[in-house]
Amino acid sequence: MLTLGERKVEQMKKQKGFTLIELLIVVAIIGIIAAIAIPSLLRARVSANESATIGDIRTVISAQAAYQSANGGWYSSTMACLNVPSGAGCIPNYLANAPTFLDSAVTGLGAKSGYNRSFNSVPVTNVNTAVSGTNSASAYAYGATPVTSGQTGVRGFAGDSSGVLCFNANGASWPMTTGAIQLGASGCTILQ
Repeated sequence: MLTLGERKVEQMKKQKGFTLIELLIVVAIIGIIAAIAIPSLLRARVSANESATIGDIRTVISAQAAYQSANGGWYSSTMACLNVPSGAGCIPNYLANAPTFLDSAVTGLGAKSGYNRSFNSVPVTNVNTAVSGTNSASAYAYGATPVTSGQTGVRGFAGDSSGVLCFNANGASWPMTTGAIQLGASGCTILQ
């Protein structure tokens, strides 16, 4: 008859575990699956970032069109006036509890959804301050370039006061110092 300690040793000898080869095969299979899946996930993230950026640019174009109607025919020269149109220098006599033109999530410049955002405008001088704010512009441009080209996005996007949204395939930014994008320049392809 076996003692308790000897029985445990016998039971341990009878138990089977995974061999080193079996474990290595499982790890190799997991590695192959990950190698196949990760590039697809990265492409999906790039596509989502680009879609979000295109949506934001369209939103800015729509907000500027609505602001222009309320501001005596002039666009906003700052993103802040699109969010708080009753603010200083924005639309005169605009009620503080009236609707805004743009959500604060979109008015912030800098990085969002894998893209760096930028805004430029052509300020208007000598506006009729009875109907238009001092922060008025005759033209504007809103652009977005990938934070890390090829990883967070591939294409660069922009929209301007003409109401057109365009892109370039290499992710480069457009010169927006004049406040409006020259849609035919810099490889800007109109996005349908």
